[in-house]
Amino acid sequence: MNHTAFDYQRIQVSDGVELNVATTGSGSPIVLLHGFPQTHLMWRHVAADLAADHTVIMPDLRGYGDSDKPADTGLTYAKRTMAADVVKVAQALGHDRFALAGHDRGALVAFRTGLDHPQHVTHLASLDVLPTLDMWDVMRGTSAAVGFHLFLMAQPPGLAEQMISAVPDAFFGHFLDIWGGQPFPEEVRAEYLRASREAVTSIVADYRASATIDVEHDTADRESGNQFEMPVTVLQQDWGAALGFDAKALWQAWAPDLDHRTVSCGHFMAEEAPEIVAGAIRDLLKR
Repeated sequence: MNHTAFDYQRIQVSDGVELNVATTGSGSPIVLLHGFPQTHLMWRHVAADLAADHTVIMPDLRGYGDSDKPADTGLTYAKRTMAADVVKVAQALGHDRFALAGHDRGALVAFRTGLDHPQHVTHLASLDVLPTLDMWDVMRGTSAAVGFHLFLMAQPPGLAEQMISAVPDAFFGHFLDIWGGQPFPEEVRAEYLRASREAVTSIVADYRASATIDVEHDTADRESGNQFEMPVTVLQQDWGAALGFDAKALWQAWAPDLDHRTVSCGHFMAEEAPEIVAGAIRDLLKR
């Protein structure tokens, strides 16, 4: 499902891997990265706002949507690999420096892009995730049951893929239904389910990387004291109240120049409250 207001092209990011990339608007560039279990379409409302004075670039992440889904070699879905994709997409479109915002899985890719490529990322926004190391640290006890999918897809290849492939619409639809504050338009929900159903193996590989290679990369950054050099805005539901942690403090350790905001909408905030998200991005770009 393509959005009629977007222009589309396929951009090669590595040997044999092309991403489906939507663009709209003109002006200074901002790259928007979608989350799970979604595609670039989640940005349709925010992009309509930002396109008035920005070139808005929205790839489907590798392994998702209509982008290629290469077999996993262990590094294929590392956020470091996916971050390199982001830089290549922007450069292919003529932008060496760009603002970057990500939601959910896309926010983890944005996190790694900001750490690995500070010379390219001018501003960074993260929507409703914790950094990977912090996420695993806070997922403890019975309250961690809400993140069962993180543990399921962290298992060695085989069982998770088989289980999810048996009932893909029930699995992916579960998250679309319980994480949101309002239902999706039927055609949008159907598109998210179609895209996810066709990407089970690569989606699991993306999550598995967050329990393996991504932890190694993030640990190395934490131990070396690597932090974001650019201004960072974080929008989050108040998970800390439920799971017992200080989200702002966890983010502050990574982002000295931080604007941390708690929102009252559901997880899919770019669709539920696009004016809040677009406004926060605009505020970020003024810093």
